[in-house]
Amino acid sequence: MEQKFIQKIIFGSPGTGKSHMITSEIIPNELNIDSEENVIKAVFHPEYTYGDFMGKLLPMTKAGNVEYNFYEGHFLRALAQSYRNLFKAYDKEKKEITNYENVILVIDEINRGNSSAIFGSVFQLLDRETNGWSSYETTINGVVFFKLFELIGFEVASTTNHGEMATIKHPILTANRPRTVDDLNEVMKDIFKFDLVNKTIKIPPNLSIVATMNTSDSSIYHMDTAFKRRWEWEFIDVNENHSKKIKEAGEGIAFEKPKEWESFIGKLNQFIKSNHSYIRGIEDKQIGKYFIKTQDGKIDYAVVQSKLMFFIWDSVFNRDKKPLADLLGVPKDELVTFGDFALKVKEFIKAIQER
Repeated sequence: MEQKFIQKIIFGSPGTGKSHMITSEIIPNELNIDSEENVIKAVFHPEYTYGDFMGKLLPMTKAGNVEYNFYEGHFLRALAQSYRNLFKAYDKEKKEITNYENVILVIDEINRGNSSAIFGSVFQLLDRETNGWSSYETTINGVVFFKLFELIGFEVASTTNHGEMATIKHPILTANRPRTVDDLNEVMKDIFKFDLVNKTIKIPPNLSIVATMNTSDSSIYHMDTAFKRRWEWEFIDVNENHSKKIKEAGEGIAFEKPKEWESFIGKLNQFIKSNHSYIRGIEDKQIGKYFIKTQDGKIDYAVVQSKLMFFIWDSVFNRDKKPLADLLGVPKDELVTFGDFALKVKEFIKAIQER
């Protein structure tokens, strides 16, 4: 049963209603989440670390002795909740019997923390297929793995002579009866993409990640190109009427076939290279054909606006917008904000195609 997932950064000026959009529209309407346990919230800041995101060992005093306990971070908690919901959607024969409940990890002020360092190995999981599963897996070891193992309801029933897991139990998957790790692992890998032996995971399709970003704070930490391209982007203009016009401009299909998109990308890269004097680091400012994944071979104007045009605006010609103004044949004063540029999505595509 295919269900929608969202992996998006909502950006704009402060006070434009980004967080309100998440709580009033995305959570209840787009994801149909009505349970607080399926909403995990984090706020990035300069002191926020990978340990806060994934989990970390912290000391505590018990009966006069210092002990270390592992406390899960926001991402690990969201991942565990999504797996718990997946398990509940399957019967004893491991057949999907119902739609699974969605989970959302909300990250406020994503650019106020060092995102690349905070996500760490999770970065690999952000590449996702159209069905919602991560395209690639990543390995988690040690206490992080065992904390996730515990959070999603597993229990070690017995161990080998070397202290490795031999048999495990789960209230749903094994009906609390011990099963060998190898026996259960086939099901876990096939259905849930969770390898108990090699300790690899993927983000499931019922886990959405939605973040907010104030454009005025974009200089606090640099977001690298590889990180940016793994997200959808949605711009909210300070002027509501302007936002509506931008949304209207983004309606419809920009590219009907992959070949059209690839031809466009080739011409766009030539445009970027021809304006290299305005750009720092020209090598990583060009666009690959997988920068946007096609949906049934098609790409909407809205995706070009929010993902490609924002990248062009914020990362490629971030120092000087003159090449964009010249391309569109407008005075530079008409391209003051990203909203001004996004409004001209059809003109932008046509101008590149006619080069």
